[in-house]
Amino acid sequence: MSKMTMSQKILAAHAHLDEVKAGQLIEADLDLVLGNDITSPVAIGEMEKFNTKGVFDKDKIALVPDHFVPNKDIKSAQNCKCVREFAKKNDITNYFEVGQMGIEHALLPEKGLTVAGDLIIGADSHTCTYGALGAFSTGVGSTDMAAGMATGKAWFKVPSAIKFNLTGKLSENVSGKDVILHIIGKIGVDGALYKSMEFTGEGVASLSMDDRFTIANMAIEAGGKNGIFPVDEKTLEYLKEHAPGKEIKVYEADADAEYDEVYDIDLSSLKPTVAFPHLPENTHTFDENFDIKIDQVVIGSCTNGRINDMRIAADILKGRKVADGVRCIVIPATQSIYLQAMEEGLIRTFIEAGAVVSTPTCGPCLGGYMGILASGERCVSTTNRNFVGRMGATDSEIYLASPAVAAASAITGKLSQPSEL
Repeated sequence: MSKMTMSQKILAAHAHLDEVKAGQLIEADLDLVLGNDITSPVAIGEMEKFNTKGVFDKDKIALVPDHFVPNKDIKSAQNCKCVREFAKKNDITNYFEVGQMGIEHALLPEKGLTVAGDLIIGADSHTCTYGALGAFSTGVGSTDMAAGMATGKAWFKVPSAIKFNLTGKLSENVSGKDVILHIIGKIGVDGALYKSMEFTGEGVASLSMDDRFTIANMAIEAGGKNGIFPVDEKTLEYLKEHAPGKEIKVYEADADAEYDEVYDIDLSSLKPTVAFPHLPENTHTFDENFDIKIDQVVIGSCTNGRINDMRIAADILKGRKVADGVRCIVIPATQSIYLQAMEEGLIRTFIEAGAVVSTPTCGPCLGGYMGILASGERCVSTTNRNFVGRMGATDSEIYLASPAVAAASAITGKLSQPSEL
């Protein structure tokens, strides 16, 4: 009798099997294949070796140039030209040029391209973001992306799972970023290696969709194959707004589903949490006394560039000034979020505070451009990784934090939480 997790049920359905078990190798049908301007050119080169007549379904491929866009140099321009020409040649429906593009993992849910019950692969490790909507989504290499574009299928080893039972509600100035940093600090960067991180419990209902996107986004930072949330009223409301008319399939874990481990997390007990250099698991709370002067703040990315993140940061920056000697860079994740932030007056707040606001781009998160760190500099960032040299010089430091902590730090010029203002 089936004892499947939510993730396993989605995989079984797409493999046309009654049930699957952890460790089983399957071939499954894909609902969406995603690539960006770094990973797609490699996949396109591989796909050309396959001798196929084109892509499996022009409507089920999304190409989002977002890492070095607008192009920062000749190489990035060549990469984007490669993707652009491939999209045109294959009549790809969901190709997003500058002006329409956004950071891929914020853009695709916003555009209604990812819905509950989907099986999605993307040649980007943070593809796990779409688990917030009750989809099974995971990052793959460019060769797997190429095979997916050509055949509409991919091989999977069915993952086992860890259950995170959430209770309570988050306190003021505590958000989804603090939840996932707390979890990664607890289990480590390989604590969920090739496992599904399944979030459940009555506490889920209190989390906003933006919080859920953030939590699912960083499942990979714990080694997870995917992160996934149950489909509830908030999910359905989001999908009704962004993907009207699209077929939604709701899967629920069996009551006796098997989990490798179960963690109980009381959301009300969590505090603002920061990951110190050079791993997301190196977490600290402000119970310790910090005196860490900073040079830069980045608010944005596929982790924390959504409208609620913009609102939280603007609320703290309003009527205040970015500290002397600190650069504060704000990057709304999509054009729609940028426009909404403008209409709500948030952009004015950022600029009046002394921050700079960028067009949507991954930019500084991967050490691309728009905020590279010099030798010895420190940055408080709402991005997802703080590895050595991730944002610039190998002796620079990145402190991963929520938009609230990042904004407070921009004002004080040192690592700070809002209650210190």
